[in-house]
Order: sequence, then structure tokens, then C-alpha cells
Amino acid sequence: MAAPLPRPHRFDVWLAVCGLLGGVAMWALGLSTSGTGVLPAAWQLLPLAVTAALELLRRTRPQFALVVGTVAVVFDVFTPGNAATLLMYTDLAYAAVLYGTPAAARRIPVTTGLVTLGVTVGFLLWWREPEALLVGLGTGIVSFGPAATGALVRNHRDAAEAARLRAEQTALLAELDRGQAVTAERARVARELHDMVANRLSAIAVHSTAALSLDDADTSRDALKVIRENSVEGLAEMRRLIGILRDSSGDLEPAVAPTLDGLGALVDGARANGLDVEVDAGHGPLPAPVELAAYRIVQESLTNALKHAAPGRVTVSLARRDHCLTVTVTSPFGDRDGPRAPGSGAGLVGMRERAALLGGTFAAGPDGERWTVRAELPLTEGDPA
Repeated sequence: MAAPLPRPHRFDVWLAVCGLLGGVAMWALGLSTSGTGVLPAAWQLLPLAVTAALELLRRTRPQFALVVGTVAVVFDVFTPGNAATLLMYTDLAYAAVLYGTPAAARRIPVTTGLVTLGVTVGFLLWWREPEALLVGLGTGIVSFGPAATGALVRNHRDAAEAARLRAEQTALLAELDRGQAVTAERARVARELHDMVANRLSAIAVHSTAALSLDDADTSRDALKVIRENSVEGLAEMRRLIGILRDSSGDLEPAVAPTLDGLGALVDGARANGLDVEVDAGHGPLPAPVELAAYRIVQESLTNALKHAAPGRVTVSLARRDHCLTVTVTSPFGDRDGPRAPGSGAGLVGMRERAALLGGTFAAGPDGERWTVRAELPLTEGDPA
């Protein structure tokens, strides 16, 4: 069962009604377009009614309306003619281009132009009088003019729609970029916060557990001293990070990013917390992002060794080979008898992200009786993973 046609647009209904009433009024007053008059005047009401009815289909069936309307206008030529019929036909030609298929929109102006040219040449050859040009002009006004106008309006409409779609796509891409930027910034802040504070809090947790588990005044005093030092330094780093987040200057990097020049102080702090650390740092000048990543990887590795490593020596090695800085940290792997701080795995994730942002590689895991952390950081800009 065929689907019913959609209801005509209200504007189309007004066009049909006004065209029909206007045409009937012209017929009643005896006004005509000086057609051939082969048929009586009353016959002009038939093409008038047909074109008025076709106005209701100008949006839903524009090409059908134009074809049937053309037949009606040709029939109107054999009557005295009605101006309302011609006016409604011009609207049908306009609507066929504006609301029809893209192929029809390209074909109709060309077809009407050729028809106008053919009528002009035909009447010139038939009449051999300059007045034949007026017939061609009238044909162009009725057919080619509306079709060309419809093509111009449709082109402007399509261009406006394309511009609107481009604007929506641009806005969507901008929103996606903003979301990705926010996500990346949140991840960066999370890494900085973890690296700045986790080392201090881990040391506090280990030494406070030792102080609570051992009933010895000297041990408790030493543990409280380490706890106080780490608490003060942790608060200072936290204030520094909060200051960065509140800074509205647009500087997204820490005011003083740590470098490998501070590796000695980092190792001294680890030794003060009870780790036996050996350092082999053979590297020259490095790009700032590489230095920051290497410092944070060593810092987090020492934090993990403090929390999880068995008693024994922790080795830190930094070597520069083939435009790449290799950072290796190994620690004893196995069960430990002393206090252990809980871990969430965020440190390994942060180290892997830092290496990936520089286009490098990262691996961490047991290697025999040692736990090995190894990161290779390119000294030239690579493709971030």
C-alpha cells in the first residue's frame, strides 16, 4: 500500500487559493493574455484549475508538478489565455529547481534555456518578423527565468547549509580538542602530584609503622625526625603544586622543574630514609623534558624500593647511548620483614606515561632476584605513544 502524500505546506495552499481566485476573477472580467483563442474563453479555467492544484505539490512532487504544469500551459495557449496560469507555472518551474533532486536542479535550467532558444529561432523562421523575439522573450520569462532563479537560490541555500555543517564540525572538533586537552592536563597534574608527594608520604608511612612496632625510644626518636623532615618537604612541594594550579599566567609547567642536578639530593633523601643506594650517572647535557622525566622515574623507583624492596643495595644507572638516555633502577626482589607501605600501581602508570610522552619505552618487573625498572628516553622528539 502506497504511503499517503504529506500534507501541503500552508504557504502552498495560499498560493493555490489566491492563484485560482485571481484567475477566475480575470476570466470573469474578460482579461486575457491574448492567446490563440482557438477554444472558447471558458476553457481557460481548466489549465487554471490544474496549475492551482499542482501548487499543492510544489514541495513534495516538484518535478511531476512541472511536467503536468507544462502540459497545462501549452493547453492554455489554445484559449484566450489567463495570466494567473502563467504566473503559477513560473512558480512551478522555480520550485522544481529549488526542491527537486540535484540532477533535476542541473537539468531544468539547461532544458528551459534550450526551449527558449528553440522557440525564438522557430518563430523567427516562421514569422520572419522582429516581433518573434517577443515570443521568445515571453517564453524565457515564463520558463528559463524562474528556473535560473531557483538554481541561484538553491546554490546559496546549499552553500549556507555546507557552511553550517562546517561550523558544527569545527565546533565539535574544538570540543573534542578541549576534552582531550583537559584529560591530558588532568593526567599531567596527577603525575606531578603523585611524584611530588608519594615519596614523602611513603617514607612517613614506613617510619611511622617502624616507630609503632618497635618499643625503643631512640628508634622512635629517629623515626619521628625522618617523619618531620619528610612532612615539611612534602608540604613545601604540595604548596608549590597548588601555586602552579592557581597561577593564571598560562604557564603550565612547574616554576622550577626538577633536573638531574638534584639527583644527589634525591639520593641523599633516600639514604636518610634507610635505603642503600648506589648511583652511576654518566650523562652529559640533556633536553629539559628528558631531564624531568628521568628525575621523576628515578624518584618513583626509589619510592617503590622504599615501600616494597627487600633489604639490600639499590642501584641507579643513567647512561647516554645513541641519542637515547637509558635509566635503570634495580632493587632486591623478595619478601621483606620490615614495615611495608601500601601501593596502588599509579607510580608505574605515571613512569610509563612519562616515557611514552617522549616517544620512549618503559619496562618494569622482576629479573631473577632483582626488581628492574628500565626506561629509554629519546633525546630527540619522537612520536608520542
